[in-house]
Amino acid sequence: MKKIFIFILTVFFVSSCANKRGELIGVKQKKWFPEKPYGMTLVEGGAYIMGKSDDDAAASQNAAPKTVTVRSFYMDETEITNSEYRQFVYWVRDSIAAAMLARRADTDNLGEESTDPIAEFSFKDSDTSQTSDFTKYMRENYYDLNEDPYYRRPLDLENDIEWSPEDYAKGAYIEVMDSLYLPPEVWYNGEMKIDINKLVYKYSWFDAEAAALDRKINPYHRNRLPFIREENVEIYPDTTVWIKDFNYSYNEPMHNDYFSHPAYQDYPVVGISWEQAVAFCNWRTYYKNIYQREKNDPLVNNFRLPTEAEWEYAARGGIPSGVYPWGSPYLLNDRGCFLANFKPLRGDYASDQAMYTVEAKSYLPNDYNLYNMAGNVSEWTGSSFDNGAYDYVSSLNPNLSTRTSVKKKFENNDNINKDSVYTILVGGEKRKVIRGGSWKDVAYFLRVSTRDFEYADTSRSYIGFRTVQDYLGSEKVKIK
Repeated sequence: MKKIFIFILTVFFVSSCANKRGELIGVKQKKWFPEKPYGMTLVEGGAYIMGKSDDDAAASQNAAPKTVTVRSFYMDETEITNSEYRQFVYWVRDSIAAAMLARRADTDNLGEESTDPIAEFSFKDSDTSQTSDFTKYMRENYYDLNEDPYYRRPLDLENDIEWSPEDYAKGAYIEVMDSLYLPPEVWYNGEMKIDINKLVYKYSWFDAEAAALDRKINPYHRNRLPFIREENVEIYPDTTVWIKDFNYSYNEPMHNDYFSHPAYQDYPVVGISWEQAVAFCNWRTYYKNIYQREKNDPLVNNFRLPTEAEWEYAARGGIPSGVYPWGSPYLLNDRGCFLANFKPLRGDYASDQAMYTVEAKSYLPNDYNLYNMAGNVSEWTGSSFDNGAYDYVSSLNPNLSTRTSVKKKFENNDNINKDSVYTILVGGEKRKVIRGGSWKDVAYFLRVSTRDFEYADTSRSYIGFRTVQDYLGSEKVKIK
């Protein structure tokens, strides 16, 4: 025991001496070990020819061949399913209920000794005897300056929320929970329905692109752009897309059951706008980092939508000149079975054994173990759409982001009104690239190089999404 103590003391003494001698020893952090996210696969970065390697059958002229390089990233093996998205919806629902119960407990001045059932949902900092001096300082000097008196107050999410009216506690609990439901006059079949318009996910993010562009167009930092952006997104899927997307067509069963019935839990979620998909990515990052903080481990980097270049690189599955994710230019295998879920032949939806979507793990994956990169549902990407984007995007991790087109106009026109640029930058480009084709598309849209777009605030019965996460670090280079 004495030898161990002497050894530890020696190491500490040597480290201290190194610092005192003025040596550059660096600031060591906790060792980082890459961890493959659950349900994802690693797509190792590399170079490839993005764009059409064959004839442009539709004469779209928006995907000229271009050699580009992308970095390594993790990608979901499947599209995000109804079950996975429902986890997001339920978390938001429970968080909103917990916040309302906590506010009611604070309004009623319910202390720890209270027997009222909602007292257990009080804010975690209600007992100030356990609050650190730093937290008190932050609340007094920063948090309390917000218009919302409950801003940033921590919720107690460990207590389960009862959603069955039969299990409601008496008193204020009933009043709070009842306020989350639609009024009785709009019920039908005797069922209480939650007001989905109240399921709003609030988050903030740092607009790095606006900050970088501000440095260029506003060197004196006057009238600065809002680099910290606040978002409020209604996150419940639009189930009416099954009816709106198809005129003179009977699709009410899909409207009624697709998102809610367990029969479809492993099917890709649809009716999700680009804005909702981005909100899901933010939540997934936040949700994972709650666990990382509990373990005192480094936080994971952001989950996000793939760029257009990343999506195409992943869809090709390592086959440089493939037309479809499986490589060949044919839509049938050697047994005469279709290789994806789409609208084949002369519009015979049932020829591929599926009239609408299929389970997310259907058909064979490509060589990166990614399922349904062609067909089933088209997928949102993080890139904005422009017909001529391939002509001017970078060859290294190319991406036409929300404001790249505005930046390009600014660079090419010195006489542009700089004040008007701010208004455009905040709004950004609303057209977002979708890729992969869907169950209602013909074969042309299944090609890995085919580009299409939809507006960011629009949801469809044939558009879903999957997420990616950057791979941190790189493989060690061996020196011979």
